[in-house]
Amino acid sequence: MKEVLINLLYIVSAILFIFGIKWLGNADTARRGNRISSVGMLLAVIATLLYGGLDWKLVAGGVLLGSVIGLVVAARVKMTGMPELVALFNGFGGLASLLVGAAEYHKFHHAGAQSYVSSLAAQTGVTVPLAFAVIAISLTILVGGITFTGSLVAWAKLSEKMSGRPMVFAGQKTLNIALLTASIAGATALGAQPAASWSAGLVIGLVAASLLIGILMTLPIGGGDMPVVISLLNAFSGVAAALAGFIILNNVLVVAGCLVGASGMILTFIMCKAMNRSIGNVLFGGFGAIAGKQKASTGEMRPASVEDAYYVLEAARSVVIIPGYGMAVAQAQHAVKELALMLENNGTEVRFAIHPVAGRMPGHMNVLLAEADVPYEQLQEMEPVNAIMPTVDVAIVIGANDVVNPAALDDPASPIFGMPIIHAHEAHTIYCLKRGKGTGFSGLENALFYHPNTRMLYGDAKATVSALAAEFGK
Repeated sequence: MKEVLINLLYIVSAILFIFGIKWLGNADTARRGNRISSVGMLLAVIATLLYGGLDWKLVAGGVLLGSVIGLVVAARVKMTGMPELVALFNGFGGLASLLVGAAEYHKFHHAGAQSYVSSLAAQTGVTVPLAFAVIAISLTILVGGITFTGSLVAWAKLSEKMSGRPMVFAGQKTLNIALLTASIAGATALGAQPAASWSAGLVIGLVAASLLIGILMTLPIGGGDMPVVISLLNAFSGVAAALAGFIILNNVLVVAGCLVGASGMILTFIMCKAMNRSIGNVLFGGFGAIAGKQKASTGEMRPASVEDAYYVLEAARSVVIIPGYGMAVAQAQHAVKELALMLENNGTEVRFAIHPVAGRMPGHMNVLLAEADVPYEQLQEMEPVNAIMPTVDVAIVIGANDVVNPAALDDPASPIFGMPIIHAHEAHTIYCLKRGKGTGFSGLENALFYHPNTRMLYGDAKATVSALAAEFGK
């Protein structure tokens, strides 16, 4: 009877996870999806406790402590810090899987092969081959370690604790391939001779190699590719969780890990397609390292005043707002919503153009605009907006750089050449809101700033947008 109840709770948990991920795909249902997924995880924890053999007080303490930390972090972290927080979440997920793998190997090493397999069978009712269990442990450690340190480097780059530029050295790719090959060979050797005297040392080496691979894999990736990296590391954390589920023969952990891993990989492929690049190019291309080779922009940047921009916007019949990371830094999303309402009250049609890799994490701009209650119907993807951009009176670019850079279309020497962009340069008038004259996070100069129809509005984006909205309120 207990076994039936446990499996039933696991099935319900898996169903809740599936619906949760589905609802996370829409801004209107995202909160519901997050909550229902949390309920699914709570049911999974309860079902696991029903197996017995665990100290429920220790588990309850862990759940309580984690909940308190989560509440404090959710309340204190600003929206600008959300990409870094997501990177840390991925990293801690990988670390948890690595610790599960290490703990299981410790049990195996001290209990002996036959005793370990028998204990698994007694707990789960399933007998697994010893080689399968050991290889699963090895792969869990490998993927978990890569996810942990890779996510820490991504966090450091996103939070500007270290440079966002690619860090490349001679022989780096060769070293990465050698470490990965050696790790896979070590995992295979453990599966072939799990009880050998040298197996403990090999596991320690596997842990060290996985942590080093994660660092070396992420260092050469530039800031402009961080949204793809965040998505890929999220997929890795799911794969690590699924592998951990195979170790302890926990069905719901396998299902949850596969869901996260598959959805993360799908999102990664979507974002790579939006950049017209392969995953291999993102991981090994060193984006931004050759930024100095791009064609130098000609002309000059033409500044404009808020008053000048107001008169143009007041006469505009159609406006497209293109947000980027600068909007997040300035926390300008609420001011942008206010300006959009002012424009609509003036009879202007307003759209928001969202590039798949705008910001520093997948869906960054969607999250910010949803926080400001911008109607989801106004958020449009790149292709439909580009189709009507030549008819748009004004395009307002708020802190975006690479996703509107015309060099992607006409400069073969540019690192982003071939990347699909939002064609802001085709609008009749373009206003670019920027804090200064420097380059964006990726280090690339934006040719759009020198376009004859572009005018620069320098200063804090929130203050500038609020001033524009105030002009309409006079």
